[in-house]
Amino acid sequence: MIFTFTFKGSEKVTGEGRFMLSHEEKVNRIVQQLKERKSTAPLSLKKKTVSHNVPKAGGKDHSGEKLDISDLNEIIHIDTEKRICIAEPGATFTKIVDATMKHGLAPTVVPELKTITVGGAVAGCSVESMSYKFGGFHDSCLEYEVVTAKGDVLICTPDNENQLLFQMLHGTFGTLGIITSLKFRLIPAKPFVKMTYEKYKDMEEYKNAICHHYTKKDIDFMDGIIHSPSEYVLSTGNFVDEAPYTNSYDWVKVYFRSTAKRKEDYLKTPDYFFRYNKGVTNVHPKSLIARILFGWFINSNVTLNVVDIFKRIIPSDVIPITVDTFIPFSRMDEFMDWYENEVSHFPLWCVPYKIVHKYEWVADEFLENVKDELFLDIAIYGLHRENPEHCYRIIEEKLMELGAIKTLISTNLYSEKEFWSIWNKKNYDFVKNQTDPDNIFMNLYEKMCRASKRSVG
Repeated sequence: MIFTFTFKGSEKVTGEGRFMLSHEEKVNRIVQQLKERKSTAPLSLKKKTVSHNVPKAGGKDHSGEKLDISDLNEIIHIDTEKRICIAEPGATFTKIVDATMKHGLAPTVVPELKTITVGGAVAGCSVESMSYKFGGFHDSCLEYEVVTAKGDVLICTPDNENQLLFQMLHGTFGTLGIITSLKFRLIPAKPFVKMTYEKYKDMEEYKNAICHHYTKKDIDFMDGIIHSPSEYVLSTGNFVDEAPYTNSYDWVKVYFRSTAKRKEDYLKTPDYFFRYNKGVTNVHPKSLIARILFGWFINSNVTLNVVDIFKRIIPSDVIPITVDTFIPFSRMDEFMDWYENEVSHFPLWCVPYKIVHKYEWVADEFLENVKDELFLDIAIYGLHRENPEHCYRIIEEKLMELGAIKTLISTNLYSEKEFWSIWNKKNYDFVKNQTDPDNIFMNLYEKMCRASKRSVG
């Protein structure tokens, strides 16, 4: 069965009786603005939700003229028989989960923060505790509608004439075009999740446990918290129909801390998906009293909004170091030995991630050295150093040495040569020339690395 939305003429009727433009009208408005635009100055997108990139002090990656796409935030339809959802890019995962759970369905990968959008999950890189089976959210996508800088509308699938653009959109942060709708897979979901917290004393035991579950595929969810070099928690979960009790971590309780104290837990499925919404290992406010007083309304979205407003005057060492590293499973011992000696910030979030296929956005020479199918996303959040740029840089250098990679959501100090030895310049330039020949959306290196260098220089 397909669940669509009611239209009156070409306008969508909302619950409040107001009228909204149809999806086609929204896209036509964007197309017309781009086709009529004479300037070739950089153009960034005005959205309804805050960017989940880590704000860079003094950064200029979102400066310049704005194109308003803030109304592209609706679910277009849900096909319960084919288990497919079509949504506009600004639809948040909390909206998607609310709608799909009514039909016993959910996205294959639900990022940890409620206000991450489906478009942002593709343009950036979103992983979570089902990534050990399904990869990233982008790996569940079947089709994108994309508007180019010249105002052309392209339908992109993994096997049509725009297949390279389909693959390259992942992780290119809006620099190749504007995603205006996405079609993605859903999976069956039950009302509750039962969690089991497996405790291990060292990395070897931890890796063995991860490998066991990865091989057996005997659980629905797997992530973990490395609380210290001698305290490893693997959080495994399964959908269940009933629960003897439920916990929520949306106010006073802190989820990552509970993993060290509890043996098991039950959560409503939406509460499980967004258990880190107050922060992963960098929860604010930190004290119990402050969480009682202010924790109900302070979340990651509020924090990002505040920092984004004042980022031009905030010193770089005030913004916590935030890095999502993807380490080949076979190189984890080397990374952790180095990390404990050189950085030694805990806790860390650990998300096993399956490489679904050899991604086209990764450089050919880099791919030649990728032997592991399983990577571990080791997320470093809430780290403060007097010289944060030094810390970012030594992490980058170690990752390159190990054949590892990171997301580009925060400060990036790669040289241009280093950057394009990891990201695929040939494929990127080929698609960029088709979709944005005047570079109004900025080049990926320019947007994600030069902006960092300007902010720290």
